Amino acid sequence: GSETSKQGLILCFEYANGDTARVVFRLSGTGSAGATIRMYLEKYEKDTANHGEAAPNMLKSLADRAIGLVQMRELTEREEPTVIT
Repeated sequence: GSETSKQGLILCFEYANGDTARVVFRLSGTGSAGATIRMYLEKYEKDTANHGEAAPNMLKSLADRAIGLVQMRELTEREEPTVIT
């Protein structure tokens, strides 16, 4: 396999209640055109009542915060992602 450096950013968060979250931005693709920025979201949720909730709903505030911190809209000139999985 190959190894590439400086292709991503990891943001770590800690909420007032002690819960933690992590957002990873990773650049994928080759060359200087057509690259994709992937965003991975992870959040610890100890309240089992929330475990059945849809991930997009539960992670929206985390995603919004991370997108704002890295100035994603300003840098990409996009208001929303083209693909969400």
